[in-house]
Amino acid sequence: MKFIISGRNLEVSEGLKNSVIDKLGRLERYFTPDTEVNVTMSIEKERQKIEVTIPVKGHIIRSEQVSNDMYVSIDLVEEVIERQLRKYKNKLVAKQQDGGNFRREFLEKEDTIEPEEIRIIRTKEIEMKPMYPEDACIQMELLGHNFYMFHNAETDEVNVVYKRKGGTYGMIVPEN
Repeated sequence: MKFIISGRNLEVSEGLKNSVIDKLGRLERYFTPDTEVNVTMSIEKERQKIEVTIPVKGHIIRSEQVSNDMYVSIDLVEEVIERQLRKYKNKLVAKQQDGGNFRREFLEKEDTIEPEEIRIIRTKEIEMKPMYPEDACIQMELLGHNFYMFHNAETDEVNVVYKRKGGTYGMIVPEN
């Protein structure tokens, strides 16, 4: 596995790098050697956060963990990713018959956790009038939701605005 380790508001020490490579290196049994693992560590006030993203043909495996100690965050993120892999193995394999970046041994092993069945229990139709992203944020707040899908008046595309931690907003736009 190829590790790309960076820091935000933090100088990534050799000790932290080694800890990341040691802990997340345990995931090597699931992935091929050319799999990239993007790791970003940051400190915000007293919170020490690690974000791990592993792009795998058609999917992104991601976890973000926060604690008061970066080493604890590293432990937590490894456990979460391993659990996600075991839980969704069957669904990941069904989507990509050639296995993508997963090792053959992992795909053939029968130790998966049975995932809960994904059931859509409600479908909601909405009227999408063209509006600006700022108006969509206001509408989202008025509805008390964490996200809001809208027809962007500036780009003539369907976009989603969402509430981020810290009271800021994000927007999801289609990739061209």
